[in-house]
Amino acid sequence: MSQPLIVNISKEWSAIMNSRHMDLFLIPTVLLTSVTLLVNPMLFLCILCFPSLRQETRYLLLANMLIADVLFLTINLTVVSCNTVGKDMPHILCEFMLLSTVTTYSCSVLTVTLMVVDTYVAVRWPLRYNEILPPCRARKIIGALWVLSAVCPVSLLVMFEVFNSEQQQSRPVCLVLIALHSSVQSRKVTGSIYLYFIIAVSLCTALIVYCYIRLYVITKTSGIWRSPYSRARMTLLAHALLLMMYFTPALVFAVELALLQGHNTVSEAAVWINLVNMSVLMLLPRFCTPYLYILRYREIYETLQQVLWKKRHLSQITVA
Repeated sequence: MSQPLIVNISKEWSAIMNSRHMDLFLIPTVLLTSVTLLVNPMLFLCILCFPSLRQETRYLLLANMLIADVLFLTINLTVVSCNTVGKDMPHILCEFMLLSTVTTYSCSVLTVTLMVVDTYVAVRWPLRYNEILPPCRARKIIGALWVLSAVCPVSLLVMFEVFNSEQQQSRPVCLVLIALHSSVQSRKVTGSIYLYFIIAVSLCTALIVYCYIRLYVITKTSGIWRSPYSRARMTLLAHALLLMMYFTPALVFAVELALLQGHNTVSEAAVWINLVNMSVLMLLPRFCTPYLYILRYREIYETLQQVLWKKRHLSQITVA
């Protein structure tokens, strides 16, 4: 009995990884993930434990992005590790990993977009800001973001289960890319996936660009842009770089899917691109985010400094 396409592609993918010693990509994955996971939970707890931070919409959005990034990094590290070892992953567990990966990644991107909108609203309507985006409304919006992020992956998962029930076998490589390629054979569904990427990325990009242009127009008379090294310019540059790093992996993923279309075999270039994307490109923005916002928001920096100072002071008292 012939094996399903998804199993054959997974085995071929695993063979290419082993032949080219691509297991070394696990090193940057572990390093970037570990360093990020040391800081993100600490910032998240600082925001939740201090009412002064918890009652501000921008910090609630930041906390949501941090927890989404933590979940994504944990799942991504698990997937990359299992793929590197070549351990067959049960079908149900693999599908759960894929669903969680896409959901958490999408939630991070949508939250970043909403943070730009929040900044625009705060500058455009400073007196009505608390009325437009109070913390209670921000919590509802965050919940809606998670639901919206899960719509596409859940829809794809249901489609896979209905139309590809014979492919429910363990496989040595668990990747969203392979699942889409082996399960989506019709041009109509493939076109729908590309259309989803194009619409989502275009809407988020257009909204971000519009908000930043409007922010510049509103604040250009205040003089904050005159100095080439002003805080406003440096903040805009840092945010633009961060946003680019968040969106780039999605575009690379679209290129990966295009490389596999029309082929039942795996090219070595596709494996290299996917590993670079999963082990480096997807992790870089999450590695930079906590440090950027520690430097950007003085309240977070002072709160974190206060927590660390108290912890150090208590340890000194205990030792004494």
